[in-house]
Amino acid sequence: MVIMSEGKSPKSVDQARLNANLARMEELSKRLVSAMSNREGHPSGVSGPGPDVYSKATAAYMAEMMANPAKMLEHQVAYWGKSLTHWLEAQQALGSGQFRAPEDDTPGDRRFQNELWRTHPYFNFVKQQYLLTSQAIEATLNDLEGLDEVDRRRVNFFARQMIDLMSPTNYLATNPDALERAVETDGQSLVDGLENLVRDIESHGGELLVTLSDPDAFEVGGNIATSEGSVVYRNRMFELIQYAPKTETVHTTPLVIFPPWINKYYIMDLKPQNSLINWLVEQGFTLFVVSWVNPDASYADVGIDTYVEEGYLPAIEEVKSITGQDKINVVGYCIAGTTLAIALAYMARKGDKSVRSATFFTSLTDFSDVGEMEVFLTDDFVDGIGEEIENKGYLHSFFMSRTFTYLRANDLVYGPAIRSYMLGETPPAFDLLYWNGDNTNLPGRMTMEYLRRLCQKDELARGTFDLLGESVTLGDIKLPVCAVACETDHIAPWKASFNGFKTFGSREKTFILSESGHIAGVVNPPSKNKYGHYTSDAKLEAPESWQAGADFTQGSWWPRWRDWLKRRSGKQVPARSPGDDGHPVLCPAPGTYVKAVPDS
Repeated sequence: MVIMSEGKSPKSVDQARLNANLARMEELSKRLVSAMSNREGHPSGVSGPGPDVYSKATAAYMAEMMANPAKMLEHQVAYWGKSLTHWLEAQQALGSGQFRAPEDDTPGDRRFQNELWRTHPYFNFVKQQYLLTSQAIEATLNDLEGLDEVDRRRVNFFARQMIDLMSPTNYLATNPDALERAVETDGQSLVDGLENLVRDIESHGGELLVTLSDPDAFEVGGNIATSEGSVVYRNRMFELIQYAPKTETVHTTPLVIFPPWINKYYIMDLKPQNSLINWLVEQGFTLFVVSWVNPDASYADVGIDTYVEEGYLPAIEEVKSITGQDKINVVGYCIAGTTLAIALAYMARKGDKSVRSATFFTSLTDFSDVGEMEVFLTDDFVDGIGEEIENKGYLHSFFMSRTFTYLRANDLVYGPAIRSYMLGETPPAFDLLYWNGDNTNLPGRMTMEYLRRLCQKDELARGTFDLLGESVTLGDIKLPVCAVACETDHIAPWKASFNGFKTFGSREKTFILSESGHIAGVVNPPSKNKYGHYTSDAKLEAPESWQAGADFTQGSWWPRWRDWLKRRSGKQVPARSPGDDGHPVLCPAPGTYVKAVPDS
């Protein structure tokens, strides 16, 4: 089969190099088999949906066939007709005596950028049949009756996963880019790709998780997470980092950021030019950041109450003690924002007025609609996670990482896998993707509480969440609050964030909607002038009407939030160096917890 693109001449084969590569591939294949044999057994529920998804889809299809056979047969006939038409067109093109494909008016698709997908009869036929089949499956599913909305979304999601998996670009025999590269390099690209595959499987205990960034390109504290600061307090749950001032004076009221413990804090400190941490210090704030421990099995009994009692409350007290202030400002990001709301409601119940204002980045407090994450929050998955936790005491970082990547499978799974395993490319040196792969484990009890009590039962929004002997509600939060949500966030949908935020008991509520997603919408420095944001003084009622009446501002929301924060941060005082007599510097930032790798 001819696979060279137009304008390229066949190259002569370096037989010695080819033989060496074949021998190397045999060695790597043995390593691959050995690595895969080390895979631990896991409950089926953590790897895929339960059989009920398939049985419900099958039952709905059969019921539709019985009730409305014409509609179902119409899909089949349309699919057969399109396939036959395409087959005849391909035959006619070949019968003309020219080695070419028929006319191709299929819509653009990033997966099929190689010219051979359009011009080569074989690749064009494979591509068009795949697209026709995909369209037929999706159309049939869309017409199914008898499924409730949750089941419909689950069926559509997992059908889409299978459709994406079966793309011809994902297989060597039907990927012209990979075949061309293999010929051009005498098989070296396949050797390099197999080495990448073996490396990934070996590094994840027999599981496959694609490495998205060059693992050797970055060092935490070396060329990322480099803002100057010191660890000034440590307990079993967190290290408290105080950053060195960059201005002669600072605001009286200090600021502490609670990052999510699903990932590591340095997403806010990747490099100086996009570091929120660095920028806040330059704006004249005394900044503290919590760096959470990466838990192992010894943290099995750590729950949400532990994070509040041994995390939030002592961090707030230590910041007050170090700076000599009675009140501080706080920020919570993602799950840390959810737990910050719980902590603030608890503090209100206890009469603790240590916090002057609170900001929430992409945080959910109302879980009645969690968007795309919904498909992973049904009992089959949660039961499987519970079984895994019962066996180990914690949820390994692998599972959360895999879940998030499959929400964007073509961008975060198949595309990178093709480049790494089939083209033999080294993953790019991309700091954000490096951070994305530097995941943390989750304590067992906390994980199940989050999934059962918050995600499934929505106890916080419903006012039935108990913590440390208190029943806390969002209405308990009375202090000034600001929320930043992101328009295309697939982890914390902005409308859900809005709906929870509007029920806070605060009189002063500021909502900011940033363009882009969960990370890019937050890590959006003013110097880039990239993503804009929406604001409005209107009452927080429905998210759709709020956005329709909101003002759009091009550029980062950081300066707007800075001004909001300054108004609640007091006068200027001489800059503070990290620590004090009672809080000696324990080690330089980024500390030890962020680098620790617990035993798995």
